[in-house]
Amino acid sequence: MLTDMYQLTMCYAYWKAGRHELDSSFELFFRKPPFGGEITVMSGLDQVLSFLHNFKFTSSDLSYIKQLIPDAPPSFFTYLSSLTCSSLTVESIPQGTLVFPRIPLLTIKGPLGICQLLETTLLTLINYPCLVTTNAARFRIAAGEDKVLLEFGLRRAQGPDGGFSASKYCIVGGFDGTSNVIAGKILGDDVQVKGTHAHAFVQSYKELKEVTFEEGTIGHSIKEKTLKYREELNWGDTHEGELSAFISYADAFPSNFLALIDTYDTLGSGLKNFILVSLALDDINYKPTGIRLDSGDLAYFSSEVRKMFTKMAAQYSRDFFHKLMIVASNDINENVLQELKKQEHAITAFGIGTNLVTCQKQPALGCVYKLVEIEDQPKIKISQDIAKVLIPGRKKSYRLFGADNSPILDLLIRENESPPEVGQRFLCRHPFEEQKRVFVTPSRVEKLSSIVWDGKNGVVGGLPTISGSKERVKSQIKMIRGDHLRYHNPTPYKVSVSDALFKFLHQLWLDSAPVLELS
Repeated sequence: MLTDMYQLTMCYAYWKAGRHELDSSFELFFRKPPFGGEITVMSGLDQVLSFLHNFKFTSSDLSYIKQLIPDAPPSFFTYLSSLTCSSLTVESIPQGTLVFPRIPLLTIKGPLGICQLLETTLLTLINYPCLVTTNAARFRIAAGEDKVLLEFGLRRAQGPDGGFSASKYCIVGGFDGTSNVIAGKILGDDVQVKGTHAHAFVQSYKELKEVTFEEGTIGHSIKEKTLKYREELNWGDTHEGELSAFISYADAFPSNFLALIDTYDTLGSGLKNFILVSLALDDINYKPTGIRLDSGDLAYFSSEVRKMFTKMAAQYSRDFFHKLMIVASNDINENVLQELKKQEHAITAFGIGTNLVTCQKQPALGCVYKLVEIEDQPKIKISQDIAKVLIPGRKKSYRLFGADNSPILDLLIRENESPPEVGQRFLCRHPFEEQKRVFVTPSRVEKLSSIVWDGKNGVVGGLPTISGSKERVKSQIKMIRGDHLRYHNPTPYKVSVSDALFKFLHQLWLDSAPVLELS
């Protein structure tokens, strides 16, 4: 029932005309990569397979549809009540694979009625996961492999479902953890849940006398030692309420003390108070984790923080200062990450929320779901906009690799064609521009799609895992040429068709297009 009304109206019209059992093929693909880049990451396949497995109209569903289509006879609802996905075959590109325009992400084969009913749901299960996974992968590329990336976007996401999906697929795209607790509970060990405190925690404390602990407890020891170091370093002018908050938080989390230091004065108070408490923790054999910056000049502040840590390490012979994290979380987007790479900064981790999960630069991917063949008859959609002309018929897709083992292009061929072979020269053509063509002699040929749903046998090969998909994204990004990944003016990645498919497409186009008559 997570669908658009026009899927139900078309299904009913097919059924009423006796066409609902016609053999059909649909393809789900996109026409343009997001965010002004060249790459997109295939994602959401796990959701698709779960949906196919559970697809069934309940009695309450049918009762509601009767209200929407009151003229439909009882036999139509009998048909709907018996529908499952056992008559379908679905092919997919593996989750975590880099994908490009016009290459089918999913190919759905089966009776026309059920294939049509799936359109909206499959699109919503693929569009946002691909988009946010790609966004996360771009953030990872911008930040670098050595940085810790944490997704902090739940409070700004488009509702709880959007927040959960974002947390899940940002991990697939390369993030290391999330602040989203329910994501961690549902997804298990594949997702690390991380979080520290907010400014409110610091603001809630006023004086050191507010922080009291029983004699002999860790908290009492932390407070006593902190005050000793405060006097020793002559840092008595730091904010007392902030210091109280840090002591209290260190008592609660002595093995994971990470403090937000910019509530009052980042360098003059917050950093110093963190150092005082950290020295006290180390005295009782606990190692602090680090600090977080949430405002100001992140490059400057992080560098100054690192300098102070280095100074304290030397002054007190404490090596833990060299290992402390510096986390930044100030409305960070891809542009900020790119700019920070050009500056001297000492940030080791980024907490990223709004601009990541809302996909600030582009709110939707725009995957489409198109009929390409029915009863062995290829179908074409013609448009004045060349980009919207459909490449007809059932197809197979391949990735061709060069001598350096990086991809040269992706290739679509007709279903009955022989695939390209290693070491054999193959003519690859632009789908619409006749003069654009190249010969490729591949060093490796990779078939992109495989069957993931096989009718009554259900899921083939198991559901993709978060960890497995994440590793695939990582390996795919390492494999592709760097100029395709550039932030500015990336080199377009070629998506080609075989000579046979090119000729077939253009002949069917000519046969289907009306001939205008002028007078």
